[in-house]
Amino acid sequence: MKSKKSAQILKRALKLIPGGVNSPVRAFKAVGGKPLFISKAKGSKIYDADGNCFIDYIGSWGPMILGHAHPRVISAIKKTADKSTSFGAPSELEVTLAELTLKAFPSMDMVRFVSSGTEATMSAIRLARAYTKRDGILKFDGCYHGHADSLLVKAGSGAATFGVPDSPGVPADLAKHTFNAAYNDISSVKAVFEANPSDIAAVIVEGVPGNMGVVLPKEGFLESLKKLCETYGALLIMDEVMSGFRLCYGGAQKIHKINPDITCLGKVIGGGLPVGAFGGKRQIMEMLSPSGPVYQAGTLSGNPVAMVAGIETLKLLQKKGTYEKLYVTTDSLYKGILGIAKRHSVPCHISVAGAMFTVFFTENIVHNYSDARTSDLAKFSKYFTTMLKNGVYLPPSQFEAVFVSLAHSKDDISKTLEAVEKSFKSL
Repeated sequence: MKSKKSAQILKRALKLIPGGVNSPVRAFKAVGGKPLFISKAKGSKIYDADGNCFIDYIGSWGPMILGHAHPRVISAIKKTADKSTSFGAPSELEVTLAELTLKAFPSMDMVRFVSSGTEATMSAIRLARAYTKRDGILKFDGCYHGHADSLLVKAGSGAATFGVPDSPGVPADLAKHTFNAAYNDISSVKAVFEANPSDIAAVIVEGVPGNMGVVLPKEGFLESLKKLCETYGALLIMDEVMSGFRLCYGGAQKIHKINPDITCLGKVIGGGLPVGAFGGKRQIMEMLSPSGPVYQAGTLSGNPVAMVAGIETLKLLQKKGTYEKLYVTTDSLYKGILGIAKRHSVPCHISVAGAMFTVFFTENIVHNYSDARTSDLAKFSKYFTTMLKNGVYLPPSQFEAVFVSLAHSKDDISKTLEAVEKSFKSL
């Protein structure tokens, strides 16, 4: 695999951009490598600056559920861009995507679009604090909800990868309002509520965590969480930025029959463009300006190009058999990996949720952040490097999810499993 051009671009980037990248996990530091610079992507494939082709399982970290550059999405983007990339004013496209979103998530009476998942969770927390007139937020160790100050306390994702769960620059006076509990441990949640019965504005939880790797909620955990929130007068914010359309059309809350007060969305609803959203009960959402006193704004929120990409993506996802195809492809891949692991006596646990999964290099079943951190990071690094050399582009972190798309073919799965065979043999 040639990487001369990527190396040259990285040399330039390091002089201009911190770490040479615009999001930390892209730096490949967790796997002891150097990032590839991507030039194009189509379907299930991604191509670097040197012309190397890879089967892509990052999918822009989730949104490319249809595959890269889907013809209908690209056609809609081009037609809309001809009319302008941004109005800074309302358009009918915002209303259309809102209708699709609310139909997919009946727990939401109203929705507001933003430009990222971080904006969505940050705004949801501000809204929850205003609605309850409380300051405290309860989150879970290893769950990542974007890089807003209140949420960078024992976070997952890039923070987990680098072993620095608390970021410098987060004021202690703000961090003290963030309480932490262990995911899947309802007793740890009860303990926080009992110690702070009138301080918690909201509990924020990922529908299915994907930023300490994919971790499934234990039976009854989310339901108990909702009951505790009701008992203590706190709101339940379900962060479905990653899980919203990856598990099914309607997310984890549909599968577990949870009725959250506020839901945060992103990734898929942007069709690959920067879109986030938060929505919930009418009496909560109407506190937002200009209807109410809680200020939130964004010049590029609801811009026409992003809206139309989301509209086309959601329409395609509603086609009959779409999710069945995704599940079959995902199952064939992860079950194939499990078989190879068993054959080569490689200890690993695979956690699967819809069209996303994580291969944890640990013998433990992963129920929480502590379990995830028992993974053999050196073994993951070797696995990642061998897979890359054999044409498979995986997330460069043990604490991330593999994303399967509708564009992945049987041939892609077969070639991926051939690479897994070589990798596990070397382990």
